[in-house]
Amino acid sequence: MPPITPYAGNRLYGHGITASYGEMCYHDNSLVSASLEALIQHLVPTVDYYPDRSYVFTFLLSSRLFLHPYELMTRVCHLCVEQQRSGDTLLDKIRFREVAPKLVQLLTEWTETFPYDFRDERMMRCLKDMTHHVARGDEYSWRAMQQMTQRLIKRLSALGQYEEAVAALSAVASERPASLKSKRELALRTDVLSVCDDPFILAQQLTHIELDRLSFIGPEEFIQTFALKDPLENHKVVCGFFRKRKTSNLETYVNWFNRLSYLVATEICMPVKKKQRARIIEFFIDVAQECYNIGNFNSLMAIITGMNMSPVARLKKTWSKVNTDKFEILEHQMDPSSNFSNYRTALRGATQRSETAHSVQEKIVIPFFSLLIKDIYFLNEGCASRLPNGHINFEKLWELAKQVSEFLVWRQVICPFDRDRRILQHLVTTPVFAEDELHLASYESEGPENNMEKDSRRSLR
Repeated sequence: MPPITPYAGNRLYGHGITASYGEMCYHDNSLVSASLEALIQHLVPTVDYYPDRSYVFTFLLSSRLFLHPYELMTRVCHLCVEQQRSGDTLLDKIRFREVAPKLVQLLTEWTETFPYDFRDERMMRCLKDMTHHVARGDEYSWRAMQQMTQRLIKRLSALGQYEEAVAALSAVASERPASLKSKRELALRTDVLSVCDDPFILAQQLTHIELDRLSFIGPEEFIQTFALKDPLENHKVVCGFFRKRKTSNLETYVNWFNRLSYLVATEICMPVKKKQRARIIEFFIDVAQECYNIGNFNSLMAIITGMNMSPVARLKKTWSKVNTDKFEILEHQMDPSSNFSNYRTALRGATQRSETAHSVQEKIVIPFFSLLIKDIYFLNEGCASRLPNGHINFEKLWELAKQVSEFLVWRQVICPFDRDRRILQHLVTTPVFAEDELHLASYESEGPENNMEKDSRRSLR
């Protein structure tokens, strides 16, 4: 254990024992609160102590609510070095050589779990400084640091390439379909059925996109969505870490959900003939069912959302040609009532299947992402981060870590399905209508039925 102040006593209350050790408070051997300084100290490895991995993940995840990752890394590295100082140069070198492997282990966990922290140049400089420091005492640890840095650079390079690719795809997708005046010409455009008429194959390609984009979301992005302000907001230091959008990959993923919803609505509203519109609706119902079977709840919900948009929902003549039994069952599964209780039951079932999976396909769990963000947000809002005595509420941090770590398990699944480049290209680049354009297309498909709809069409034109 790192140095702690003498035992300060324990007491019984409720069920279990609460014990205080200086500035750290435990309940049934679980850390429940502590001062920020004590938590930082608890992260620092020594010759005979290394922090529990669950503690490392939990504190690295949520410490950014209280201080910048760069500040934390600087203090941890400084403490680790200073604790080995005795005034005897030779003894100091021997002691640091003994602790170096544990420091490397801690930095490895940090770089592998939270690599995006190191987009801040100062974090990389600190890492470089520690590599030089380690090199003076232990060649094995120095080599481990070099390998760790190479893996980190590779990961950050892949992130940069991903962001550039997404930006390029977004630029193509932002082009709007041609004017509605030529809707009959638009009927000749490539629609989803001409690209893929197999619901299972389309659901597989949607799962590829979901897992690809999930894999680039950093766990810290969930915490940074509700961080009230940047820790450096009152400083003049130019910080690469916070100059970049802190939640850009998470936002990209949410934007993908919105795009899929609008793509579904556009594909349905585009055809001139009612029979073709009905056929596309039935096709997307089947795709949604296949997504549910796979465990891809995010695409499932995006499809349902697209089909429930008012420009699609108002097409009564079209819907009269559709067998909606399957759709109603899927809607029931994703019903928001009782805080999405039906969906949460299905998610638990998919998670249990994943834990006992005999194939990669059975491991797939893609949650309805907006609800996951909402859950984490309300967990943060519903609990104070600091207690009245100034301590950090570590029980809250444990809960945040529990939710985010489950996501990390889902994120690491490699999609087992074959890629179809043509289908993927259609899904991510085909231009889609904005809301007003969807309404106009809908009115062209089935004219306004009442004065409100007539006024709406007039205002859009």
